[in-house]
Amino acid sequence: MKIIVIGSVAAGTSVAAKARRNTEEAEIVVYDQGKDISYSVCGIPYKIGGEVDSVDRLTPRDAKWFKKRYDVSIFTEHKVTKVDHDSKKIQVKDLKTGEIKEDAYDVLVFATGAAPLTPPPFDQAEYDNVFHVRNIQDLRDIESYSEANQPKKALIIGAGFIGLEMAEQLVYKGWDVSIVQLENQVMPPMDADMAFRVEEVLMANAVHLHLGDTVKTIEGKGTVKKVVTTKGATIETDIVILAAGVRPNIQLPKEIGVTIGATGAVAVNSKMQTNIPDVYAVGDVAESFSVITGKPIYRPLGSTANKMGRIAGDVITGGNLEHRGVLGTGIFRVFNLHVGQTGMTEREAKAAGYSVEVLYNIKPDHAEYLGGKELIIKALADKASGRVLGAQILGTQGVDKRIDVLATAITFKAKAEDLFHLDLAYAPPFATTKDPIHYTGMALDNALHGNPLMTPAQVVETQRKGESIQVVDTRSAKDFEKGHVQNAIHIPLGELRARAGELSKDIPTVTYCNKGVTGNAAQNVLINLGFQEVYNLSGGNKNYQSYLKMLKRKS
Repeated sequence: MKIIVIGSVAAGTSVAAKARRNTEEAEIVVYDQGKDISYSVCGIPYKIGGEVDSVDRLTPRDAKWFKKRYDVSIFTEHKVTKVDHDSKKIQVKDLKTGEIKEDAYDVLVFATGAAPLTPPPFDQAEYDNVFHVRNIQDLRDIESYSEANQPKKALIIGAGFIGLEMAEQLVYKGWDVSIVQLENQVMPPMDADMAFRVEEVLMANAVHLHLGDTVKTIEGKGTVKKVVTTKGATIETDIVILAAGVRPNIQLPKEIGVTIGATGAVAVNSKMQTNIPDVYAVGDVAESFSVITGKPIYRPLGSTANKMGRIAGDVITGGNLEHRGVLGTGIFRVFNLHVGQTGMTEREAKAAGYSVEVLYNIKPDHAEYLGGKELIIKALADKASGRVLGAQILGTQGVDKRIDVLATAITFKAKAEDLFHLDLAYAPPFATTKDPIHYTGMALDNALHGNPLMTPAQVVETQRKGESIQVVDTRSAKDFEKGHVQNAIHIPLGELRARAGELSKDIPTVTYCNKGVTGNAAQNVLINLGFQEVYNLSGGNKNYQSYLKMLKRKS
């Protein structure tokens, strides 16, 4: 059996390595049009910023290494230009010599990855200071240009993972950084209220944000000197980084009749097989599917690509591995803020037809007397089943642990109540006695069973519509005077039982404190006193004020 893999980054090399581990009988050949194999795309910003000292750290393996270790033949700078599946042959061009040859296969694997988008007007001319951040050659080009021209102002198009990581690293280099983002928020896959907190950190570090905007015109021939945005902003720049997303490289599979899925990537089954026998697709060229809904989704991440490659390599050589889907779990750092996400956002869950309970949980990641710092967890659960559907977490430490716990829980269909019962590790340097995960489970489960939550967005919308509602601030007079919810009645928790008669039991009531705990205690008091409909403001006044700030800035 001869296996040909097109593509040699994360997914392609994983196919080859797993197939060889399973059998010594197969001949395995890999072609890639690039110069480098099995490299870390995600590490590129950190090399540019100086946190990684050598490009060799991002490219630890080469074709010789693979040949010696796995007896896999990898041909770099070889572009597959045509596939004839009827005869099971490919046409390959040697990009160094121009020579064209044919090669035959029994099994073909597309690991062709995805190509970076070039948004207009950057696609209308060639500029020597416009770069993508997609492969090691891009890294070399950026560093070569920077060394020769010593740029001090950078324009980044796009505010996803790569765009924000590049912004952080270029600020660390002392450059003046501007970001232009099509959507009216950074990190479009996140909910806007959580992304807003990321925006606050970016602005605090002098990053200029142009959200809900695009570049309209470019000034400079051959070199971008200045751009003017659709909203009329003028941005001077010495270098442009395009980080506006990617598109799967589907041309070759499409030409032989491979089915392209609803996401625009190659449709595959759980064994990474396409609709054509003996043809597989893995990595960024292929669709995955949601662990929660079972529907196709496209999440081009290196971790997923590695899994897909391993599964295909196993299946091709007689194994029975199957892809189990993804949650889209991701994490990144922007300056001192760590940001994690898994599962569905509130927006996605509602669009999918779920009625959700939404919790904002603000707790330290470990004992405050040992340096614990605040985490903000936004988590949601399905009201019908209690199943946890997704979470987003922000903080300066402890985010990675919690987002992975929640990803694991969601994968195994945990309900909100299950989070409280998890036997998580505790010691003061690492956690609190009730970990933020436990609190998340407790509060969500309470909300699903008699202690409902109301988000800041719901409070604002209810008041905007003029609907009847009474809001009770249970904090101290000093805190109340600093800032409070519109039309709130100030009754500290210690006085609530005695003064409950000042409130109507028949009007929907919202209690709140600074972050949520005292508000929940007040909620219980009023429920036990016979109030018919009592909510706790999720995340308290702190979360409410952040939401108001976001509305003001976005208006």
